[in-house]
Amino acid sequence: MAYTSYEVPPERPWSRIVKSGQTVRIVDLEGQQAVDALLYAADDPAERYSAQDTLRAQGSAYVGLGTRLVSNRGRIMGRITADTCGRHDTSAGCCSCESNAVRFGEQVRYQHACRENFLLELSKYGLGKRDIVANLNFFMNVPIDPAGNFTVVDGLSAPGNHVDITIDLDVIFVVSNCPQINNPCNGFNPTPIRVLVWDPPSV
Repeated sequence: MAYTSYEVPPERPWSRIVKSGQTVRIVDLEGQQAVDALLYAADDPAERYSAQDTLRAQGSAYVGLGTRLVSNRGRIMGRITADTCGRHDTSAGCCSCESNAVRFGEQVRYQHACRENFLLELSKYGLGKRDIVANLNFFMNVPIDPAGNFTVVDGLSAPGNHVDITIDLDVIFVVSNCPQINNPCNGFNPTPIRVLVWDPPSV
């Protein structure tokens, strides 16, 4: 299988346009590394990933094998076609300087955060703050109790765990290799990831 491989350093963003039929594999190289992601329709970025519609369509609070990633216009943007971790989040959102300050104190306000990573990548496509929506959190463990409360706890992913997303329409695929060090989503130690992209098998 021919593929393109990208190494994403700790705390850094990555993006590219992924074509319909291609598959994106995100590999947690060292384990317990959260990877935030957003998807936008390449031909009209006003259509973008919708966490609410995705959860409603599948009737589950978590993302995993078989999940269809649904846009705000009801179209399937991609599907989880392989998953060696078993659970991913799409409810807890991304970290930001503001949320860090609220949760952990003003002294951490200026630590780098996923929202800033998203802004860096989105600017390449003419998008900005208003285009950041509720995102996917691959490899992030966020249990939800019967009352609907949730918190970020130690990640479940082991070194080498991966998740595959097969794309159903051309998308801008944006990733933040999460820099958070104030909760256990990264084991308090952000590490690199690998992103692979390959074409569908020829017939």
